[in-house]
Amino acid sequence: MDVLGRLDELYAIGGGPGANRLGGSKEEDEAHELAAGWMRDAGLEVEVDEAGNLFGRLPGRRPELAEVWTGSHLDSVPQGGRFDGALGVVGGLEAVERAGRQERTLTVVAFRDEEGCRGPGCVGSRALCARTFEAPAAFVELHVEQGPRLEAAGAPLAVVTGIAAMARATVVFDGREGHAGTTPMAGRGDALVAAAEFVLRLRDAATAVDGAVATVGRIEVEPGASNVIPRRAVVSVDVRAPDDERLEQVWAEVPAEVSPAPAVAMAPAVVAALREELTRRGLPVVELASGAGHDAGVLAAAGVPTAMLFVRSLNGGISHSPAEHSADGDVALGVSALSGALAFLAAA
Repeated sequence: MDVLGRLDELYAIGGGPGANRLGGSKEEDEAHELAAGWMRDAGLEVEVDEAGNLFGRLPGRRPELAEVWTGSHLDSVPQGGRFDGALGVVGGLEAVERAGRQERTLTVVAFRDEEGCRGPGCVGSRALCARTFEAPAAFVELHVEQGPRLEAAGAPLAVVTGIAAMARATVVFDGREGHAGTTPMAGRGDALVAAAEFVLRLRDAATAVDGAVATVGRIEVEPGASNVIPRRAVVSVDVRAPDDERLEQVWAEVPAEVSPAPAVAMAPAVVAALREELTRRGLPVVELASGAGHDAGVLAAAGVPTAMLFVRSLNGGISHSPAEHSADGDVALGVSALSGALAFLAAA
């Protein structure tokens, strides 16, 4: 079965619309069992660690050498897309099969609960990196872009240079409740108006910083009645930027103290291997920073030499949606480039 057929089988788990394999669910378990079967069929040695992460190993000629890993995750958000995470696992399996036996062991890994729909994300990769483990010589994650930049550039693939810096917080605005019909506008203490002004300031701050984005995705208003002036507004804040300095420029507008997750750079040698594969295929070498978090970022932060390869997302780059789409040809190019890079990295 090819990559697209395997993606279809995973997509069918849990029923529609979209992918429904939340982390920690029986649907995620079913996806891991299915992938483990594919790994065994490919002749890989299958192992599951204490966190539930799935590994499929193609033993190398020199097993004493550190392994080379590829993979991603099999969980999804509710009503998610066909490609997010799953492409990195099934594409990684196909890439390892094509690369064949090398000096180093080639390993496909499916991490548990990357999306974090029920709590913090990247559960499996964080559990792995929180304990002593045999660190690989390199980790390469194949993933759809989840954005519109490659589609706009007319390029099928991109090499990821780093994972964006990120900060999240909950900001509370307090005001004074009052009757909507009898309280003059001049004397109001409307918490929602204060929150709205903040949202606009945050938007303007992010717009002014190249590559930065800011999102207020949730607002809770108290008491929440149409005829009562809001006494409190609680807003969520999510700010991301390609580096720590630009993140701080935007975060200066946020009245909250947090410890941001710093930007994580990809390893130059692994990035170079991916860049060379694109050049060999006559493809434009596009480099992007990832605005989304990934298991690759967790491994890179733990000191594993890491890189990512993005496959172009279509439909305006929509992701976490049944409308998520990547062209068959782009997927094929991504798997081919990944296989070449893995073979190179595992050759010595």
